[in-house]
Amino acid sequence: MPAKRVTTADIRRKKAEGRPITMLTAYDYPTARLVDEAGVDIVLVGDSVGNVILGYDSTIPVTMADMLHHTRAVSRGVRRALVVGDMPFLSYHLERTEAVRNAGRFLQEAGAQAVKLEGGRDVAETVRTIVAAGIPVMGHLGLTPQSVHQLGGYRVQGRDEAAARRLLEDAQILEEAGVFSLVLECIPLDLARQITARVGVPTIGIGAGPHCDGQVLVTHDLLGLYGDFKPKFVKRYADLHVEIARALRAFREDVENGRFPTAEYSFGGPEEKQ
Repeated sequence: MPAKRVTTADIRRKKAEGRPITMLTAYDYPTARLVDEAGVDIVLVGDSVGNVILGYDSTIPVTMADMLHHTRAVSRGVRRALVVGDMPFLSYHLERTEAVRNAGRFLQEAGAQAVKLEGGRDVAETVRTIVAAGIPVMGHLGLTPQSVHQLGGYRVQGRDEAAARRLLEDAQILEEAGVFSLVLECIPLDLARQITARVGVPTIGIGAGPHCDGQVLVTHDLLGLYGDFKPKFVKRYADLHVEIARALRAFREDVENGRFPTAEYSFGGPEEKQ
């Protein structure tokens, strides 16, 4: 019997019951399977695919075609977790009708169950319109990578009193607009605690401290796939960069020195089992 699919109602219920929410990124089928089998609640197909997979230096070049392509692959690998697709730059900023159409494509064409978009009061009416169309929306406040040029770089947000007050207000505005949860990225932990206490929807932190209702990391970061790249907020659970590099060098050396392939890895040789 297939596992019961996690829903947005389940995510809300976890906050009400004080149970932590887990979210990780995936951009392809095999990673999605691994994350799902680990029992993670939410699989985010982030526009961070631009940095992690496509080699861009920001998320801004990522297109709807990119996001739909990767979300389809992830959806094929997930059986239990809630799949959330990240709406890319300019896919929801221009007209609300277009925003709803693009959000709907994540569900209709790519198999996601919800979408995520960045911004506060400036996108509240867009959020309201998407939710009214029956599409669950996850909000995203704090460091919003699509606005990196406007923010002046990848910096912690909400450090001063005015900025903190605005983020708290934005969280409440987004809750009223209908988001089912909020990502809080790179904000002081006390501010994240205040927001989490003031809003009824779950908060999911990344670089926002321990007081959020859940936590998210980029899977490639926690696996150590990028060597020396390690943001302050990332706990590295493995060092796969070193292990994969070792395996690839071992393959090259075996081929160059005639150690691979042997009869064991060939067909029709004396060691092949009949």
